[in-house]
Amino acid sequence: MTSLAAALAAGPRRLELATLPTPLHLAPRLSEHLGVPIWFKRDDLTGVGLGGNKVRTLEYLLADALDRDCDCLVTGAGPQSNWTMLAALTAIRCDLDPYVACYGDPTPAWGNLLLHRGLGTTVTWTGDPERSSVDAAMAAVAERLRGEGRRPYVVPRGGATSLGALGYVRATLELADQLDAAGVGARSLWLATGSGGTTAGLVAGAALLATAYDVVGVTVSRPDVGAHVSELARGAAALLGLESALPAADVRGGWIGPAYGEPSPEGAAAADLVARTESVFLDPVFAAKAMAALVEACRSGRERGPVVFLVSGGAPTLFAPEVVT
Repeated sequence: MTSLAAALAAGPRRLELATLPTPLHLAPRLSEHLGVPIWFKRDDLTGVGLGGNKVRTLEYLLADALDRDCDCLVTGAGPQSNWTMLAALTAIRCDLDPYVACYGDPTPAWGNLLLHRGLGTTVTWTGDPERSSVDAAMAAVAERLRGEGRRPYVVPRGGATSLGALGYVRATLELADQLDAAGVGARSLWLATGSGGTTAGLVAGAALLATAYDVVGVTVSRPDVGAHVSELARGAAALLGLESALPAADVRGGWIGPAYGEPSPEGAAAADLVARTESVFLDPVFAAKAMAALVEACRSGRERGPVVFLVSGGAPTLFAPEVVT
C-alpha cells in the first residue's frame, strides 16, 4: 500500500502558510492534578495572525483557489468566527479579496470582528439568527461578484471539506514523529469538533497511519455531526487514492452548554484550570468545552492516558464579551 507520506506528496497541492511543526509538550501540572499524563499539541501556535488550527486547512483550500485562478474568497460563520478571520488573513496574503457573511445582525467590533475591520474584510449580515442563513448569503455574495466579473472561491462554514481535511491528515504524520521522538505511547487524541474538518482529517490520518491512539471529538456545535465527520474523512482518504474502510468517528456530545458559540460553566472551569496549571489560554467556546469533557473523563477514571489534547487556538474570542462563532 502506498505510504501516507508518499500519497500526500503526490496529492493535491498545498501552500506553506503555517509555521510547522507546532510544539508537542507535556502538561505536567495538569497531568498531576488529573492523575493522567496529558500532552498539548499546540496548534494555537501556527504562526499566522494569532494562530489556530484552520491555517492547516487553508493551506490546501487557498492552493486550490489559486489553481482555479480565483481573485477573491467568500465564506461565512458567526460574528466571532476564528475560521473567517484566518480565512480572510491568509486570503489577503495570497492576493485574494476576502468576503465574509455573518448570521444575525451587526454587533460591536470586538475580538475577531475588530480584526476584520482592520483588514478591510467586506462583511455582510444576514439579519437571521439561524446559522444556516449564512449559506444563502454566501451564495448571493458569490453571484453578485460573478456579475461584476470577479472569480470567487466559495468555502463552506469552517472550511469543512474533504480537501481542507487533508491539512490534518498531514498533521498526523507530524504528530507521529513527535510522539516517537518523545517516547510517548498516546492512547487518545482529544479535540473540539465544530464544523468537523479538523476531526475528519485526524480520523482519516489515524486510520491510514494505523496509529495506536483513538481520535475523540467533543462536539461544540451539533449532536449529529459524527456522520458528517466520517463522510469528510472518507473523502479525504479518497483524494489521496487511499480509499479504505475507515472507522466511524467518535464524536461525543453533552458538552455544548447553553448553545453553540456561548461559553459553558464547565468549559469556563476547565479553561481556568488549564490557565492556572499550564499558563495556556483555551478559547471559551471550542477548546474549553472539549477540555471540560476530558477533565470529567479523567476524574471518572474512564480516561487513563497518555492523552494528546489539541489546543486549537481562537485567542481573539477571549476579548469578545459575548462570543458567537
